[in-house]
Amino acid sequence: MAAPLEVADIFRRHGADWRAAHAGHVSGDQGRVMAAIEACRTAALGGHVEGCGRCGHVRVAYNSCRNRHCPKCQGLARAQWLEDRQADLLPVPYFHVVFTVPAPVAEIAFQNKAVVYAILFRAAAETLRTLAADPRHLGAEVGGIAVLHTWGQALQHHPHVHCIVPGGGPAPGGGRWVACRPGFFLPVRVMSRLFRRLFLERLDAAFAAGTLRFFSDLAGLADPDAFARHLAPLRQAEWVVYAKPPFGGPEQVLAYLGRYTHRVALTNSRLLDLEDGRVRFRWKDYRRHAKAKVMSLEAGEFIRRFLLHVLPAGFHRIRHFGFLANGHRADKLALCRRLLAAPPPEPAHPADDYRERYRRLTGRSLDVCPCCAGPMMPLGVLARPARPSPPPWPDTS
Repeated sequence: MAAPLEVADIFRRHGADWRAAHAGHVSGDQGRVMAAIEACRTAALGGHVEGCGRCGHVRVAYNSCRNRHCPKCQGLARAQWLEDRQADLLPVPYFHVVFTVPAPVAEIAFQNKAVVYAILFRAAAETLRTLAADPRHLGAEVGGIAVLHTWGQALQHHPHVHCIVPGGGPAPGGGRWVACRPGFFLPVRVMSRLFRRLFLERLDAAFAAGTLRFFSDLAGLADPDAFARHLAPLRQAEWVVYAKPPFGGPEQVLAYLGRYTHRVALTNSRLLDLEDGRVRFRWKDYRRHAKAKVMSLEAGEFIRRFLLHVLPAGFHRIRHFGFLANGHRADKLALCRRLLAAPPPEPAHPADDYRERYRRLTGRSLDVCPCCAGPMMPLGVLARPARPSPPPWPDTS
């Protein structure tokens, strides 16, 4: 039986031709992601050999690339992150709010990823905190987790932020917990208009500060008048913000978060085949009631679309805000639990080695032989080959 198709297979077969055809237009970040995915769990990264002490079965385990864009490297990272978040959960309803930017802003974002994606995070978080603090709506400090996604099901550029927010928060002064109305968090239309204003204010400020750059089809936007005309229609348009019904409980929140936090643009499980230079994959058409469909793309176009979603090095795509912000999370959560008369969280697991952590997080053991369930023992290390020099991925963006 043939091994399932992977994004790495597409890169290995067609990546060199695609890079040659786009020489001068492949960024260093994109090149490094391609190299990492191609090398993931191959001899290029080294590994180790282990054998069964009962039946003699030998297994070669190559190292993973651990790149956050790699479809094969997110499972354990996701499980570890979710375990770490257990201590942050409160016994209250949680809401899922999504903030999306219009297509003309998405075009600017693609050429200014770090700047505009950061604006998206800040505008979404400030929208939620400002409205929640208003006594006409909630009158409380809220907190949440925000996760950036930049793709739609067809791999087109579609930046949006998913926010998971507890339905309530401490009143000013911290004297009591203020809960939202059952099944209702904040008014969506008010959120949409405040988000629009806050986002465009920050985008205007970024332009005035000279932190935005424009090239290719958007080169003309470097002119202040052209930039103003480009944004003018957006100041009156309705921006897409929507809130989903609340979750049933904290356990559902974790399960839901697991589907969003460490997701990549396209998982290997959605790939169907690679034949005659074309890639076929499954997707859902949300304009047609999430109807399941199959898309066929020329391999080079598939690679281009996948790489649209490579984030700038060091950019954080999961962020916390409000009373869950990293600087004061522990103290604020302790206050919330006291106001809710909730028990303290379970103590954190002590540090353990990779195999013990893998067993705890996944329920599967690396120490058990897949053939006879005997003990697997290390036999040796496979050294990683010397890295080629000079590095093959100069930044040509």
